[in-house]
Amino acid sequence: MSIPASLQHLRLPIICSPLFIASQPRLVIEQCKAGLVGSFPALNARPATQLADWIDEISETLASAASEPGREYPVAPFAVNQIDHASNPRVDEDMKVCVDRKVPMIISSLRAHKEFIDEVHRYGGVYFHDVINIRHARKAIEAGVDGLILVCAGAGGHAGTMSPFALLSEVREIFDGPIVLAGAISTGSGVLAAIAAGADFAYMGTRWLATPEAVVSDAYRQMIVDSAAADIRYTDYFSGVSGNYLGKSIAAVGMDPDQIPKRDPDKRLDMSEKDTKAKIKPWRDVWSAGQGVGTIHSVQTVREMADQLDHEYHAAAVRTARIAASA
Repeated sequence: MSIPASLQHLRLPIICSPLFIASQPRLVIEQCKAGLVGSFPALNARPATQLADWIDEISETLASAASEPGREYPVAPFAVNQIDHASNPRVDEDMKVCVDRKVPMIISSLRAHKEFIDEVHRYGGVYFHDVINIRHARKAIEAGVDGLILVCAGAGGHAGTMSPFALLSEVREIFDGPIVLAGAISTGSGVLAAIAAGADFAYMGTRWLATPEAVVSDAYRQMIVDSAAADIRYTDYFSGVSGNYLGKSIAAVGMDPDQIPKRDPDKRLDMSEKDTKAKIKPWRDVWSAGQGVGTIHSVQTVREMADQLDHEYHAAAVRTARIAASA
């Protein structure tokens, strides 16, 4: 299976992952203008009626940017992430909005819905699905997805536990279509490593949190800069689904990041003994990040960050070509 035409002319083989709350039109637009696929979760648009406005704003702005003379690289397409699960009552209507507006790319999570896939294919869109193990990959392939996103150990948010090399190798044996690799990729050399390992694209999320375009607090941005891989904690305590969180944000809500209790799904989570009415919420109070935080040392604009990734990627390509030539 070949790479979809819409993804063949990116500046770098990077798909910017949809960040809950943080990914909104400004961030997505700047990512796409920088030549990288930008994305956002449909659920970030609140109220739901705002989703159509966001898609229109992104589409119109990118169309205008694409016609600018003298561009160094093409404007990339954007994607909308859909949480396809019974717990999301918006998914049917949100997908209708996306189909009506012919969103270039859909990224689904939790379930690959064949009816949705067929609807996207009818207007020429691309449908990718994220998975954390080989069983999920097989189900998505059977449903007819165009590409798979392997969310491996070290990725931000609701990540899996498998090594990227292990899962990539197993999936590649059963799927010859586009594969996106996620898991602590935050540098241009990491992107090249993903490609060298057999992926077609790298999935990058945490790095974009350290940009002024991301809708996060300054404290969150600074914590990304100040943290390292050792500060990340993997737990299902806060949302019921295992994910990676910044240990310093866990400490900030009065919990010991090294003594996170086992989750009781029937018990409310109190912020502290002093304020039992305030409940801990993931992303609002406890902040997510991947293990790639250790390579993020400053807050940069999306354009600055994309330029740096470009430099790192090509420097790594030159370095590996030199090694290969001397072997």
